Amino acid sequence: MSHNNALKTFLLLLKGKSKIETVKEQNTHLSLHVAERDSERKRNSIYQFLNRYWRRTLGLQVRYADCGGYRFCYSYRGKPGFRPSILMLHGFSAHKDTWLTMVKYLPKHLHILCVDMPGHEGTTRTNSEDYSIQGQVKRIHQFVENVRLNRKPFHLVGTSMGGNVAGVYAASFPSEICSITLICPAGIRYPCETKFDNHLQDLEHSHYTLSIPLIPSTPEEMEDMLRLCSHVRFKIPQQILQGLVDVRLPHNDFYQEVFMEILGENSRYALQDNLQLITAPLQVIWGKQDQVVDVSGAVVVAEALPGCRVDLLENCGHSVVMERPRRTAKLIMEFIISLGTTSGTIKKHS
Repeated sequence: MSHNNALKTFLLLLKGKSKIETVKEQNTHLSLHVAERDSERKRNSIYQFLNRYWRRTLGLQVRYADCGGYRFCYSYRGKPGFRPSILMLHGFSAHKDTWLTMVKYLPKHLHILCVDMPGHEGTTRTNSEDYSIQGQVKRIHQFVENVRLNRKPFHLVGTSMGGNVAGVYAASFPSEICSITLICPAGIRYPCETKFDNHLQDLEHSHYTLSIPLIPSTPEEMEDMLRLCSHVRFKIPQQILQGLVDVRLPHNDFYQEVFMEILGENSRYALQDNLQLITAPLQVIWGKQDQVVDVSGAVVVAEALPGCRVDLLENCGHSVVMERPRRTAKLIMEFIISLGTTSGTIKKHS
């Protein structure tokens, strides 16, 4: 018997319990713990199975790109063709499968790539990695070069944190981008505050001792996060909420590290600081009821880049891709087609 178990046995005996009763209690506790862990594994397996099934149904395949000891995980569909290839960058604490709801409504002949952002899901996570926006831009460029996506200019899509990265990427590597879509992008000084901004102020005042709304660790916090990110209200069973927490919980320390990085002075307003350097045609899609990053950010982008296209969605929050997948896919395709963009060329509009 280990030292800790012996101590527990001694304390229980002091309470008047026999050694047999004590051992039975310990075995029961152990059985419950094992059952709980088994249940957690089953929920994770179901979650992974559903994503694999959905990817397969949509014709997406998962591949890995190895870059000198660093590995990217991504899914793709189609081959480079008449229209430009599309690279999609997901948001904070999400993964490549975030895009599945929208991919469903994109033409099947398009060449689409959805990559796990640095440290997320199947992409390498290291303690020494730079998860600032500029650090992530460098990694995504490494991925683009590895899969030779930049042989011809491609269309770049990013949402939330991924929108911040996408905008800075377009500013840093303008010759590689034929057009860009930013969906509720982070990285802007928003004229109006949101519910999440109020949470951030409380966090800063507490010196980050309070829990971060985007990093839930209980089913209740998960429900609060979903309400924060989505204008559409879903009644989600407790067991599903617990399953979602179980999937994220092992990664919460990492999410906290990334969160603090992207809130740093070099990342927090990185998109706005680079807007003037973006030369590719740009589209902004935003949910009018976004409670995470305020829709007033669309005005900031439009003022910096007067020629950009702005699409605002009614009755839609921050999770645009989840809430309005068909509409989002349609808007992106309309934008690409309106440019007269073919693979490697851009038709100029006066």
